[in-house]
Amino acid sequence: MSETPSNTLQYRFDGPEEAPVLILGPSLGTTWHMWDRQIPELAQQWRVLRFDLPGHGGAPAHPASSVAELTARLLVTLDALGVQRFGYAGCALGGAIGVELALHHPERLASLALIAASPRFGTADEFRQRGVVVRTNGLDPIARTAPDRWFTVGFAAAQPAITEWAVQMVRTTDPGCYIAACEALAAYDVRSGLGRVGVPTLVLVGADDRVTGSAEARTLVAGIPDARLAVVPNASHLVPVEQPAAVTDLLLRHFSTVCQQRSDTGQTVLPGAPSVPVPAAPPQPVPVAEIAPAAAPVQPAGRSDRYETGLKIRREVLGDAHVDQALAQADEFTGDFQEFVTRYAWGEVWDRPGLDRRTRSCVTLTALVAGGHLEELAFHTRAALRNGLTPDEIKEVLLQVAVYCGVPAANSGFRVARQVIREETTPTG
Repeated sequence: MSETPSNTLQYRFDGPEEAPVLILGPSLGTTWHMWDRQIPELAQQWRVLRFDLPGHGGAPAHPASSVAELTARLLVTLDALGVQRFGYAGCALGGAIGVELALHHPERLASLALIAASPRFGTADEFRQRGVVVRTNGLDPIARTAPDRWFTVGFAAAQPAITEWAVQMVRTTDPGCYIAACEALAAYDVRSGLGRVGVPTLVLVGADDRVTGSAEARTLVAGIPDARLAVVPNASHLVPVEQPAAVTDLLLRHFSTVCQQRSDTGQTVLPGAPSVPVPAAPPQPVPVAEIAPAAAPVQPAGRSDRYETGLKIRREVLGDAHVDQALAQADEFTGDFQEFVTRYAWGEVWDRPGLDRRTRSCVTLTALVAGGHLEELAFHTRAALRNGLTPDEIKEVLLQVAVYCGVPAANSGFRVARQVIREETTPTG
């Protein structure tokens, strides 16, 4: 373990110093201990480096709000250690870091394994909603439901100690860092870039994964040129914990086979790569003809960069569902108005650097209450929660409004905001 400044990650090494480096990346809410049962075998052939996400496992709480930033911190850490080229296996958010490495730092990556991963994790709205719940209620609601997301019912019932370990692992995570990681996953979408992943890739998924299941895995396999699929039976999302032997075997076969193939073809082999060939796992059929990676959205001709910027900010603040509905309802009469709002209000004013989004939400709530625009107040209350305001802070805004805009206006504002806050901050599941 090492002390970590804000631009690096907490890490630990296992295995011989002269062996090639294999990096294991964790999922959101876990620590490097999720890989404990893989280490005894992997560390016989590899110098295994595990890292913690910011604020996880006692790591310093320096939030990172994008997958690119997490990847940059990992590379700074590796540069300080003198690690230039490596194999990488990551679970869920850790897998997103692996794809980021493959797309933007391919010279560093020898081979890749993506576990319980996806080119896009759910929807941006889902993760921003989770951030609102954590900001309001802390991590306990997320922690209590973690076993339902991570394990099959049978495993959770048969392994109460591991189930409780999972709950405590989430509960001890720094809430600010967890929220920032949710923002990173909300913005993550590499569907249009999968064809540029140029390293041999193993895509591994639990057969019973309800978070990132086989459909997401097959999308990855269809989009990545040199990829194969492994489906592990009797496993859900945290498959390295639930089926450790199967995952260990698959990782050993994948990374050792890649090294041996490079040796046989005369290509560069990582220093210390295993010299004994390991037979590859039997290839599993993947119906590539039935799957196609999602195409990048085609933007209408003639729209300015301000429109694209505005659409991005509008979605981030108001949510995809709200924006999709507003745009879908636009017709020949209202379409120009929707474009005007997106380009000017969101692409110009909301994008100005003079105020942060929290402050802009305070101003917006005040103006909407003063003007009696209660319908818009409802969705801007949701936006304020997304932008980081707590219910107590929204209450203070409305109390201030009562002084300067009148008690009746504030009374209506409180009624609308209370209902929205109840809906948005009540944990589900």
